[in-house]
Order: sequence, then structure tokens, then C-alpha cells
Amino acid sequence: MVARRYVFPGVIEMNYQSRRRMGVNVYLIDGGSEYALIDVGFLDELKDVLELIRQLGFSLSACKMIIATHADVDHTQGLARARDILKCEVVAHPKSVEPIEKGDEVLTYARIEAQGIHIPMPRCKVDRTIDEGDRLVIGDRALEVWSTPGHTAGQLAFRMDNLLFSGDNIFRDGCVGVIDAHHGSNLPDYIRSLKRIRESEIEYLLPSHGPIFRKDNALIDATIARLESYTHMADFGTCAIDWPLELARGDLGFDQVK
Repeated sequence: MVARRYVFPGVIEMNYQSRRRMGVNVYLIDGGSEYALIDVGFLDELKDVLELIRQLGFSLSACKMIIATHADVDHTQGLARARDILKCEVVAHPKSVEPIEKGDEVLTYARIEAQGIHIPMPRCKVDRTIDEGDRLVIGDRALEVWSTPGHTAGQLAFRMDNLLFSGDNIFRDGCVGVIDAHHGSNLPDYIRSLKRIRESEIEYLLPSHGPIFRKDNALIDATIARLESYTHMADFGTCAIDWPLELARGDLGFDQVK
């Protein structure tokens, strides 16, 4: 059996555990008698994730649920296969249900024609929806569900004591999950979600990509300020609150020709 490398009590992260990159951060919440997975990543990586779970001494049948932070393909492509193997329920936000169950390649970022990206997106049944204020009990551990829209309408975060499994809300370098109106992004919602995280008593953020980090309000403030500037920039098109941006008469900087 492989020695378990907990990042916090009751929390194993598969990339850290394996000492190599396995894609999206997959968190195993160890509740003693049972466990849950937060996200599963790409289908190609699922075999390695499940094998590592076995090597760590966990029974596949002891998985209580797979929790989807949101519907993006890099988080959910392996979801249907994982559900079949683990025989457990899949839970997600109500606004993530349709893209997951229909395998919507646009809303999940599986297909971006302009960049030649086309990733198969298997459909997966969502067994139960979860939303703001729900409590997920996994053995002797419990997760408080936060609705944190912005990156996607169905983006969730999960509080466990002083930890927040923060999805794609913010990363250690201050970057955020991609912002795209076709993807369901919403800048005012995003700003509100980040302000909630900043104002919370959380001590550590466990994101879906990159390293775990201590909550840094100065970092979050800088990110909020950047997103607030985006709300008035034509660069962000229909994500900007001023869209459509109309050029007022005389704003060209020279006298109007009569």
C-alpha cells in the first residue's frame, strides 16, 4: 500500500499524492468509513486516479459521491465512467446539470471551433443537485456548499472548517477561471463571489488548478479590482456591463464635419 500524503487532515490531493501532474486537482475527502471525490478530471487520467485510490488502501465501493465543482470538460470528462465504476452518486449545482447530462460541448469548453478544439464530452446523469447552504456529510467530515457563480453559472465551492475547496474562482497567482459569455461567465457575479471569499474566515484555498495557498486578501483585492475594470472594457464584449458600448457623438476627438 502507498503511504497517504494528507495535505490537511482528511484531505488528499491526487497530483500532490502522486508527485506528478495528473491534470485538474482531484481532492479525496477521507471521512474514515467512506470518502468523496471533488472533481475527477479528464477521462484519460481517470484510470490513474482510480488506481492510486486503490494503492492508498481505499475501497472503490466506499466512495459515497463525486462532487462536480462545475461542468467544464477538464473537470467532468471522466465523470460518467467514474460513476459507472464507483457505483456512487454524482452531485452538482442545478445550473451544471444540463451541460453535464447533455454533454454540451460549448458550455463545457469541449469544443472551440476557432481554435480547432474538439474534446469528446460523454453524457453523465446527475443524481442529486446541491446548492447554497447544503451540507454534505462524508463519514466524520462535512462540507458546506457555497454557490460562487461567475466563472460559470454553476460554479460551487465547499467549506470544511477553515478550508475552502474553491474550484476555478481564483488561483495562487491571482488569475481566475476563464471569462467568456458563451460559457456562461458573469463578471458582477464573479466579483461578488470573490468578495465573499475575501470577507470569510477561511484560512486556506484549495483551488481546482495549481497549488494550495493561504488566503491573501491583498491578492484577492487586486483580482477584484482587475475584474471590476473588465466590466467597463469593450474587450470583454457581452460580459461587460456597459455592452453594447456606443460611441457618443463628438467622442472621436475632432470637430464634427458639417
